[in-house]
Amino acid sequence: MKKILALLLVLCLLSTLFIGRTVSASAEEEDGENYETGDASLDDPLNQDGIGEKELLVVSFGTSFNDSRRLTVGAIEKALQEAYPDWSVRRAFTSQIIIDHLAKRDGEIIDNVHDALERAIRNGVKILVVQPTHLMDGFEYNDLKKELAAYADAFDRIVLGDALLTIDRDFDMVAEAIVEATAAYDDGETAVCFMGHGTEAASNGVYAKMQTVFSEAGCEHYYIGTVEAEPSVEDVLESVRAGSCKRVVLRPLMIVAGDHANNDMAGDEADSWKSVFEAAGYEVSCVVEGLGQLPAIRQLIVEHAGEALAKAK
Repeated sequence: MKKILALLLVLCLLSTLFIGRTVSASAEEEDGENYETGDASLDDPLNQDGIGEKELLVVSFGTSFNDSRRLTVGAIEKALQEAYPDWSVRRAFTSQIIIDHLAKRDGEIIDNVHDALERAIRNGVKILVVQPTHLMDGFEYNDLKKELAAYADAFDRIVLGDALLTIDRDFDMVAEAIVEATAAYDDGETAVCFMGHGTEAASNGVYAKMQTVFSEAGCEHYYIGTVEAEPSVEDVLESVRAGSCKRVVLRPLMIVAGDHANNDMAGDEADSWKSVFEAAGYEVSCVVEGLGQLPAIRQLIVEHAGEALAKAK
């Protein structure tokens, strides 16, 4: 009898372990996340107190891809701190979903904008400059502007810097930076296609404007599309087909290389950009690197922040 009970106990334990693993695997499959995103401990969330009277708050949408976050957002923050050592650089993300996910998965705590502003108030910040890493003046940028307006009386001065693509010079500099970064692929037979996010806001026009900048610069094999707006991947494919290119290089037109870059662009699903171009008969290479990894892009954000700092004096 004791042997039977012991056997039953062992079977129960094994069953519990099996069920636990099945649930874990199911959750992982349902979540659909690529769990090889890098070591979160290498990233600095910049949520420290002891700020001082002058703060430079860097606001990004955010990403759960740890390596990309460190190499893009983190690199931008470091560039800003090096350029303006008299200011305390801090971080905030606008995506609460990403913030919650990182806290649960990695134990990394990143402030949202509200928490960052409250932290600044508690620390006695008097002059607050907020520099976004957003590509354009879209919904996210305008939501940030409204949130900051509610705190206008909490600081002596509060200034919001420009998005990456704001004036004509910005478009020229970004185009020059990404053409230089992809020059090795521009051999006359390769289409270099950039995938932007896209938006329903009027600011979606930045993609068409960037395409015009490419055309006027003689970059005839450079194309731009979006994941969630126009031009679509089908539009880009049609444009590429109209030419004589045999190969395609895909790269994100986003500050970070997160979920969209890894899955919607470079993933193996049938509707990913990679799969769409392969199905059309092209040899496809994917460069999964965010714009924030390019020194010239970081420098442009540093310049935007410098303009905002000048207004704060």
